[in-house]
Amino acid sequence: MNWDQIEGKWKEMTGNVKTKWGDLTDDDIAEVNGDREALEGKVQAKYGKTKEEAKKEVDDFMNEQ
Repeated sequence: MNWDQIEGKWKEMTGNVKTKWGDLTDDDIAEVNGDREALEGKVQAKYGKTKEEAKKEVDDFMNEQ
């Protein structure tokens, strides 16, 4: 699945996002609203990841879908 598909199905994908990144709150997920860069930023901030690590985690998530 590519990011455009994930973005289009964001409401349906929130459960998967919550499973992958359990520290993200419902408000965090709502703020992301399908925006990949916003998700990377939230992952980076909540988990203390570098920008590259957060991007890789989001890439991996996208490839799993």
